Amino acid sequence: MTYRSSDTARKLIKDLGTYLGDIIRDQHGEILFDAIESIRSASVREHIGKLPHGVTLKLLDQLSLDETLIFIHGFCVFSQLANLADDYVNRVQNVHRDPLEVLTSDADLSKNRVHAILAQMVIAPVLTAHPTEVRRKSVLDREVAISDTLDLPIDPIEGDNLQKDRLRREIRLLWQTRVLRSERIGVNDEITNVASVLGRSFLKEMPKLVRRLERRLGKPLPDLLRVGSWVGGDRDGNPFVDAQTLSTAIMTHASLLLGSFLEELHQLGSELSISVELTQVSQALIDLAQSGQDSSPHRRDEPYRQAIRGIYARLAATYTSITGQSAPRSTELKASTYQCPSQLIEALNIIGESLRANGASDVADGRLARLKTAVHLFGFHFAQMELRQNSEVHERTIGELVKKAGIEANYAALHETERVELLREIWRSPRQLKTLFATYSEETQKELAIFDCAASMRAKVGPEVLRRVIVSKTGNVSDLLEVALLLKEGGLFTLRPNKAPMIAIAPLFETIADLQASEAIMRHWLMLPEIQVVRANADFVQEIMIGYSDSNKDGGYLTANWEVRRAIERLVALGHELGVTMRFFHGRGGSIGRGGGSSRDAIRALPSGSMVAGLSVTEQGEVIFSKYGHPESARASLETLVGASLEAALMPADPAQDELLATTMPQLSDHAFKAYRQLIYETEGFAQYFLQSTPLKEIVELKIGSRPAARSASGRIEDLRAIPWVFSWSQARVNLPGWYGFGSAIHSYCAVAGKKGQEDLRKLYHISPYFATLVSNVEMVMAKADLEIARLYSELVEDQVMARAIFAKIEVEWGLTRTAISQVTGRYDLISNNPSLAQSISLRMPYLDPLNLLQVRLIRKLRAKPSDASAATIIKGIQLTINGISAGLRNTG
Repeated sequence: MTYRSSDTARKLIKDLGTYLGDIIRDQHGEILFDAIESIRSASVREHIGKLPHGVTLKLLDQLSLDETLIFIHGFCVFSQLANLADDYVNRVQNVHRDPLEVLTSDADLSKNRVHAILAQMVIAPVLTAHPTEVRRKSVLDREVAISDTLDLPIDPIEGDNLQKDRLRREIRLLWQTRVLRSERIGVNDEITNVASVLGRSFLKEMPKLVRRLERRLGKPLPDLLRVGSWVGGDRDGNPFVDAQTLSTAIMTHASLLLGSFLEELHQLGSELSISVELTQVSQALIDLAQSGQDSSPHRRDEPYRQAIRGIYARLAATYTSITGQSAPRSTELKASTYQCPSQLIEALNIIGESLRANGASDVADGRLARLKTAVHLFGFHFAQMELRQNSEVHERTIGELVKKAGIEANYAALHETERVELLREIWRSPRQLKTLFATYSEETQKELAIFDCAASMRAKVGPEVLRRVIVSKTGNVSDLLEVALLLKEGGLFTLRPNKAPMIAIAPLFETIADLQASEAIMRHWLMLPEIQVVRANADFVQEIMIGYSDSNKDGGYLTANWEVRRAIERLVALGHELGVTMRFFHGRGGSIGRGGGSSRDAIRALPSGSMVAGLSVTEQGEVIFSKYGHPESARASLETLVGASLEAALMPADPAQDELLATTMPQLSDHAFKAYRQLIYETEGFAQYFLQSTPLKEIVELKIGSRPAARSASGRIEDLRAIPWVFSWSQARVNLPGWYGFGSAIHSYCAVAGKKGQEDLRKLYHISPYFATLVSNVEMVMAKADLEIARLYSELVEDQVMARAIFAKIEVEWGLTRTAISQVTGRYDLISNNPSLAQSISLRMPYLDPLNLLQVRLIRKLRAKPSDASAATIIKGIQLTINGISAGLRNTG
């Protein structure tokens, strides 16, 4: 059973579905299997128009509550298997993707120029714990096992029988693994989950990619790739993240990494059985071997092994010094610790140079070179941890500190100008704000402890372990100065001439208003005399995070995307004006409503000049497993980041695109913003409609993350986090955050501009990667939505007069958007230009629709307040449908 590039995912999905059917029949009997199969067949035929509408629903109504749960579980597992099949086929078809394909497609492009561009970049995926992964780790482990089975080579004697048997076994285990979490996931669980992905994929694939790029270009790329993590350090809205979780995350990463390095050294020692009786070695290697104090007579003529024994002993001592635990494989040799990764790299270089000087370059380029690259990329810390907190918390913390210090009694009441002057004065002072003679609130103590812990971890593990603080909801320069003072309290940000700050302060601009104000805020910040001191350092880079989620919830998809682009353009221009290098951190989610979509298209669509220093990008929830859960998927995802970044950096400015964008997009954005705001924030009863027409309450109870779903208990949409906002709309198959307002924008623009307006939009679609990506994402979201199913959810609202009025508005905008897409693209059918995606969605819909129908039915039963005996079963059924629909749509929040 082999599935290579000539085969389709459809055949593999059919085979996996057959195995699943056999398992259901074995465990639950022929009668229930036949009932499930009848519903499946009816849904498929109804979806393609061969059965009248409503047949599937009638069959579903015949299931008992217990049978309903089994049915839901079956369709949920099928969707998971379909995803694994898609991923497998994609891996096979994308083998040996070349991130430097521009070298072969552009004869005028030299390796030197490509290297010069990449050498200025730092490209960093940053893993976050944002709660959009609904699957338990046990379920993910089972999926990994199935994925690994698909990758097995065919046995030359048994053929594919062994693979088939193992697939059946692994699918049976998946079927019998509990889907729902019994307890809410905690921060330590999130740390463990991310660490498993780091160890499985990043540890091997990132060094391999860097080595491949360096061999291709003939020069080193020491700082090109990094991996970051917010898990354990992101406190924004998560009361369970503190100094302890930060320490736990860092220690978890360090022990995982150093343990792997020790194992690699052990394997390297076994490999380098080179005797001086048969070859020469360098004097530096002899000195290194002697310093290892390995007196074993069995290795007297094997200086490489002696040297590695000494290196191993030092690294084992470093492991114990950092983690406080004994090394996984102990050694009797006593040795001093490595003070920094460069000392280990220096020792490995001595081994490599000796091998090269004595005719063994190929040996030096093997395991040794891979280990050295890994040490260079990951240091002793593995993932660079990051701190994030809301500016309002920083404000309260500073307010209490200055009050207890007798400096200012009412900091919150100060005007922005007064705050800035006060903060600058304190920053310049050598005096600390905190004092042993004051008692601080729990919140302030927690914030101070975080920065003390950060300083301690940097001293223990190395400065690279923590290099950036993200300031959420940055709206003023004082928001950044407050963090500078808190870093100063921990000894982490001092004003040193010609020295880059030890930790970068990165503002996060999230709302429409903040994006619009970003250039003015950063100009003020960069022109502060104190910041000009640190700007004098040649290595200074101003990092800026751009939020896609809250801006979308604030102003709608089209407006948010345009304001993000405008903000980046203005900030790039400011950097050129002031001679400051800007590096952007893109806070993208998995769904279109939170900045998701194709990473390659999104990066290539970025404004000219914004990729000079590389980029960071968040990877969240289910996207982490999808992109990085399998080593081959991780390789392809990393290659995409590098290749797209290079393409974007090479892409010249396009005056025609910029001019057409400048004349059309502001008008489109205004129309879209008005339409979106009018529905979401100005329509009476809309918050109630949203709450009752989606499974928001049930999503909140899913126990999928440690962070609360809302910033407060107000019930206002403004206070709801973007993840449950998008998640709920996708479950109800409306997908509203990804398209609402687009149709009104195109319609209103063309109503004024006429035929020329439509011609301009169609031209823009063909010449602008930015606009084409925007339209493509709207298409994909619309293709996954279903307005007839959405109508059923609207019938859950108690006030049906209000519900029908609101749904009518959604229906009108839906029609306008469908028409608008056709006007712009010249195509009637959605995503008809992407056959593989269209086939994938078409294949999944017959399995999704019944889950939606059952979810509506179960929610209605639950809201009718059933007896306690059946309520638990109903809730379980709803939560299972959430899992199944999420799997089928391949996105949550």
